[in-house]
Amino acid sequence: MRLLVTGATGLLGSELLRLADHELIPAYHSQPIAGGVRLDVRRRSEVFEVLRAVRPDGIIHTAYRQDDWTATADGAVNVALAADGRRLVFVSTDAVFGGRPTPYTEDEPPCPITPYGAAKAAAETAIRAIVPDAVIARTSLIVGSDGRSAEERRVHRAATGQGGAFYTENIRCPIHVTDLASALLELLESDASGVAHVAGPEPLSRLQLGRLIAARDGLDPSQLPSIPGDLSHIHLDTTRTTQQLKTRLRPPAEFLAVLSR
Repeated sequence: MRLLVTGATGLLGSELLRLADHELIPAYHSQPIAGGVRLDVRRRSEVFEVLRAVRPDGIIHTAYRQDDWTATADGAVNVALAADGRRLVFVSTDAVFGGRPTPYTEDEPPCPITPYGAAKAAAETAIRAIVPDAVIARTSLIVGSDGRSAEERRVHRAATGQGGAFYTENIRCPIHVTDLASALLELLESDASGVAHVAGPEPLSRLQLGRLIAARDGLDPSQLPSIPGDLSHIHLDTTRTTQQLKTRLRPPAEFLAVLSR
């Protein structure tokens, strides 16, 4: 399969490139990558031009900007329109939900309360109409092993006195970038369609996650400042999706376990 990965220089995009056993075409916006093609998903004509030139069999669309509706929502629509029958996996987010004590299933409609969540929800709706057999993969906080993820950087800044605090009630379902990338590639190669929840099985607060990252990286977890508030509890129910996957989605307590030094 000839595979186009958008956002290829990001944390998830680069992991997809590392794992994929396909002919790969990485698409980037501002940071060039070897063998890649420049792509501004906000420009519809450019998206069509690139896909005509590259002629991929499949697309995994990871590119977005949290503060840019055009990049996140319109960009996803442009990719879907240009897909023209190609296999499409769109990476969405748990932020399409507003938060509640009970888990959200794949069948529940979005109810975002943030501009970013609204942009992703709009993209989901458009993609389902344009490419009915696409996979819409909702995920949660993505964590790596080399300090590149946003959560790891936040922890390192806070633990070294550079500012920042961690909510005690903001509950999410963190996932390791390798597990997520592996699951996305598996979904790409399957006959799955519609919404899939691809997140970790262990709901944690931002503070709990931060402490695990700090301990793994040899920092003092007690140095992470905590803050109450932000009562959003966004727990993705992954039961249906994990039954279809061979990839095991590990809990943070496992992938952030402290190794013997």
